[in-house]
Amino acid sequence: MSDDSIVRSSAIMAAGTFVSRITGLIRGLLLVAVLGTTLLGDTYNVANTMPNILYNLIIGGALTAVFVPQLVRAIRESDGGSAFISRLVTATCVVLGLLVILSIVGAPLLVHLFAGSYSGRPEFSLTVLFMRYCLPQIFFMGLFALLGQVANAKGKFGPMMWAPVFNNIVVIAVFGYFLHVSKGWSVTTITRGQATLLGLGTTVGYAVQLACLIPVLKQTKIKIRLRFDWRDPEIKKSLHLATWTLVFAAISQLSYLVTVNLSTRAAVQAAKEGIKTGVGYTPYGNAYLILLLPHSVITISIVTAILPLLSSHALDQKFSDIHDELIRAIRLVGIITVPSAIAFLLYGPLITRTLFFGISNADARYLGLVLSAFSLGLMPLSVNLIALRGLNAFENVKLQVVSNAVANIVASIVAFLAALALPAKWVTVGLAAALAFSYYIGAWTSIRLLRRYKIMIRTREITDLYLRLALIYAVIAVPLYFFMNHIPGGNTTRLIVVLAVSGLGYLGLAKTFKITEVGAAFSLFLKIGRS
Repeated sequence: MSDDSIVRSSAIMAAGTFVSRITGLIRGLLLVAVLGTTLLGDTYNVANTMPNILYNLIIGGALTAVFVPQLVRAIRESDGGSAFISRLVTATCVVLGLLVILSIVGAPLLVHLFAGSYSGRPEFSLTVLFMRYCLPQIFFMGLFALLGQVANAKGKFGPMMWAPVFNNIVVIAVFGYFLHVSKGWSVTTITRGQATLLGLGTTVGYAVQLACLIPVLKQTKIKIRLRFDWRDPEIKKSLHLATWTLVFAAISQLSYLVTVNLSTRAAVQAAKEGIKTGVGYTPYGNAYLILLLPHSVITISIVTAILPLLSSHALDQKFSDIHDELIRAIRLVGIITVPSAIAFLLYGPLITRTLFFGISNADARYLGLVLSAFSLGLMPLSVNLIALRGLNAFENVKLQVVSNAVANIVASIVAFLAALALPAKWVTVGLAAALAFSYYIGAWTSIRLLRRYKIMIRTREITDLYLRLALIYAVIAVPLYFFMNHIPGGNTTRLIVVLAVSGLGYLGLAKTFKITEVGAAFSLFLKIGRS
């Protein structure tokens, strides 16, 4: 598969993901405008993140990656995979339904676990209320992930990437309404009815997202029926692999559990010290949302396109082809992630001051510093995901567990050290830097583990191109960093100027120094855009 094929296969997904992330960013901006960046915002964010935590912990990894090889194999069967997929969908619905019921009942315990500093405070009951209305999202996002993978296995990539746009539009409408009616809410002044509408409105967005896939599934001609005969050998194999994803996800939540507890504790301590700058989980989560924009648009689109192909190569034992696909994907991704990482590092506060309205300049600047702390983790984050999908192709979740364990243990240790060493005001920035550092460890570990299958990705195959890309972008971006405050106009004008000049300069220098990957990739993107 050539670079041209990868980019073409990823184009529709990249477009959908881009719009999805932009609308997701607008959703985040409205959230901050309505709920702020301190304790009230944290209660909603902690509650609304819990469905993702439990979904990923119990079944998410299996639905988004591990089941893909089984789906590819099943579709080769005479019935087109209808029997296997029907059993898998039925089992998934049962698991998700039980998980929703148990988590709603146990919501107070979840708040104690992830935000223990709220115990005995008004934030506790509000977080429990938000959480109980958000937890049904687990069912909708789980079924969406599975049915989306079915569509992907049949070559229909676009709808899964575009459906979240409608989710975001629903939630934007909810927060847009409250932007007009809220009057400086706090934890103690927001009413139960208002909190209920916020929680329910968020969950309705996920129901709409799932509904978008139904017409697409009809086009695949796969007949999905309720089937409870789960003794099929392929189902047993899938469930066995899913148990390893449970271990993988449990380890993934280790560093998240540490992060939420440390960041919410820092927010409570900062409030006691009279610090009004937005310290806590909300600036952490919103900065991470911005970091994920290039990762989601480029990396996830490319990875989603090549995973079925990698699985086919693994079935046919074409190991050298897998190596080549992984390297092409890593190099294509770097064309965007390398300059993006440097831009986030240098222009983080300018980006957040431009994007986040309705909050003070100090809060926006602090959020930008968190983004800058995250920035250099963008490159290994993408490389690691690609390497992990290489392991997915061999249906080896055990090795993914090893890689994930190493990265999360490192992230947790460094996060604890940062929280101990830093004053409350800077803990959130330290937590972001800790996660960024752990991504390097995770990427290195995943690449080493691929050697089990004689896939020898040499460090130089990545660093040679990445260092050249970093150098040519920095040559333009660093002088702009020192000059940007002299650019006339407001933050928006300055941001447009620095991003436009640095981006065009990057392309020009890449052509001058004959970095062919950059020119080839952007030519393909332009060709796709015109077609």
